[in-house]
Amino acid sequence: MNQTVKKYLKLLLPILLGVFLIGYSLSKVPLNELFEYFKNANYAWIGFGMFCGLLSHLSRAYRWRFQLEPLGYKIAYSNSVMAVFSAYLINYTIPRAGEVARASILTTYEGVPFEKGFGTIVAERVADLIIMVGIIGITLFIQFDFIYQFFVQKFNPLLIILGLSFLAIFTFIGFKYIKTSTSAIALKIKKFLIGLLEGVLSIFKMKKKWAFIAHTLFIWSMYIAMFYLTTFSITELHGISFGAILIGFISATFSIAATNGGIGSYPIAVYAAFSLFAIPESPSMAFGWIVWSSQTLLIVLAGGLSLILLPVLNKNKQVEIEKNKDEV
Repeated sequence: MNQTVKKYLKLLLPILLGVFLIGYSLSKVPLNELFEYFKNANYAWIGFGMFCGLLSHLSRAYRWRFQLEPLGYKIAYSNSVMAVFSAYLINYTIPRAGEVARASILTTYEGVPFEKGFGTIVAERVADLIIMVGIIGITLFIQFDFIYQFFVQKFNPLLIILGLSFLAIFTFIGFKYIKTSTSAIALKIKKFLIGLLEGVLSIFKMKKKWAFIAHTLFIWSMYIAMFYLTTFSITELHGISFGAILIGFISATFSIAATNGGIGSYPIAVYAAFSLFAIPESPSMAFGWIVWSSQTLLIVLAGGLSLILLPVLNKNKQVEIEKNKDEV
C-alpha cells in the first residue's frame, strides 16, 4: 500500500466510522425521541457543564505557558488560548492535526520554533495520560466489587486468573524483548517509552512544576465536573452513582480517539458504559449526544473566533517576527 493511499485512509476511515456510528445510535434511539430529550433538557445544567469545559480549556492554555518559560519564551495568554481552541477545532477535521496546528500558530505569532512548541505539547499529553491512568485506577478501586462481580458473572473465574497471568507474563517478556532487541520495531517502542519518561521527568524540572501539576488536576476535575453536572439536565439520570459517572467518563474520553472529535462514537461509548448499571438506553444515548453537542458547540464557536482573531490581533507582532527572521 503506497503512502498516498495510507494518507487518505487515515483521513477517511474516522469520518466513515463516525457516520456509521451516528446511524447505529439513531437505530437505537430514533431522531424524534432524541429531539424530545433535547427539547425537555434543563439547559441551566448544560450551561454549567459548558462553563466547566471552558474553564478546563482556559486552564490548559495557562498551563502551557509554564512549559514554554524555561525555554525562554513568554507568550501572550490570549495567543495561548486561541491556539488551544483552534487546535481543538482543527482536530474535528483531520485527526491529530490540531497539535501540529497549535505548534505552528505559536511559531507564526510568537516566534517559538516549531519543534520546541510541539515538544511541549507532547510533554503535556504525557501529563494528561498519567492523570487518565490515575482516574482509571481510582475508578477500579471505588468500583472494585461491581467490576469483580461483573466479570465473575460474565466469565469463568479460572479464565480470568489465567488471562491475568498470561497478561503479566506477556508484559514481562515484552519489556525484556524491547530492552534487549535491536529490531526496528523494538527500537521505536523503546524510543517512545524513553520519550514518555523524559516527558514526565521534564515536568518536575520546570520552575513552576507545582503550578503545572495543580492546573493539570484542575483541568481533569473540570472534565469530570462537566460530565457530571450535565447528567442533571435529564430527569431520568438524576441520582446516578458516581461510579457510573466515572466509568461513563472514561469510556467517553477514549471514544474521542476513535473518530474526529468523538462524532458518533461519544454517545455510543456513554450508552455502553451506562448499560452496565442497567440505565435505560434512551436517556443514556440522549445524554451522550447532549454532552457531545454542547462541548462541540463551545469548540466551534471559540475555535472559529480564534482562527479569525489570531491574524487580526497579531498583525503588528507577525510583521515584527518576519522582520527579525530577515535580519537573522
